[in-house]
Amino acid sequence: MNSIPSLAQLGWRPFFQQQLTLDELTELRIGRVVEQHRSGVVVLSEQGQFSLIQSSNAERLCVGDWVLFDDLLKLHRSLERQSLFQRKAPGSKIATQLIAANVDTLLVVCSLNHDFNLSRIERYLALAKEAQVEPVIVLSKADQCDDVETKRSQVQALDPLIMVHAVNALDPDQNQELAGYCSQGKTLAFLGSSGVGKSTLVNGLMGFEAQLTFAVREDDSKGRHTTTSRALKWLPQGGLLLDTPGMRELQLSSCERGVSDTFSEITELAERCRFSNCSHNSEPGCAVHQAIEEGALTARRLNSYQKLMREQALNSATLAEKRAKDKAFGKMVNRIQNESRQYKKY
Repeated sequence: MNSIPSLAQLGWRPFFQQQLTLDELTELRIGRVVEQHRSGVVVLSEQGQFSLIQSSNAERLCVGDWVLFDDLLKLHRSLERQSLFQRKAPGSKIATQLIAANVDTLLVVCSLNHDFNLSRIERYLALAKEAQVEPVIVLSKADQCDDVETKRSQVQALDPLIMVHAVNALDPDQNQELAGYCSQGKTLAFLGSSGVGKSTLVNGLMGFEAQLTFAVREDDSKGRHTTTSRALKWLPQGGLLLDTPGMRELQLSSCERGVSDTFSEITELAERCRFSNCSHNSEPGCAVHQAIEEGALTARRLNSYQKLMREQALNSATLAEKRAKDKAFGKMVNRIQNESRQYKKY
């Protein structure tokens, strides 16, 4: 890999090219955000790597975005995203947090120790399907599990078409299972909880210790954050890899399509319910509950579906309410400023 990559190596494709005007193409530089900081972003372009300063009222950017900037390193605008991962901001803050943009494949990492959790995997799958990005499940720490195939089968049952890999990230041969997703110009993203082994997997794919790694607590298999920021990294295979800090909390918002696609068998069953507004609780003629009674669907699967649907609906409504209040406040400020300017004229 050259020290200064081509746009194609950075993931440039016709989707982005078609968004440029002739003036932009000839007068501005094209770069991809490879690091994100509070004061601005770092972009990589065919001219090299540059730090761009963002104004406080500039549009929000995230790692993976494509941007246009000038010779003075002034940011002009970002390009429309082909995909975007976002979540409700952690804690009580009412806002969305951008995670990554223009990702081709999402590697969802879940360890095969005490942290193994099907419902958490479903949550990540909903996020991927909402962004219309190919999800791949990576079950890490296979060397610490006595029933690898049982758990792998449980994950595969969530979606028969999804790729599921069970690996020991410390084994170079097993890491090669993931090398096929790392081809030139492709962007991968690792998502998973703290301590699941993402940094070890990154080191394995990079071919050297690019990330520090720490042991997890033995009593509950919980880990600490070893990745503290989002950044795109070059892979020896030619692709780009986005490693993200471990997520202790992943709340969904505006993700109804992603949840429906993740639980497609439930949405298909729901179409056969007697009532079109069936809540799948105790209504007569519920095809979903009939499937549970017949063993074709598990109660855990339905509970997970209902929980995610409620969560994304509640968070979406809360965020929409905040946006409406912010818009009303902005209009009030503008009105007062206009009145103040009119008053000064007299």
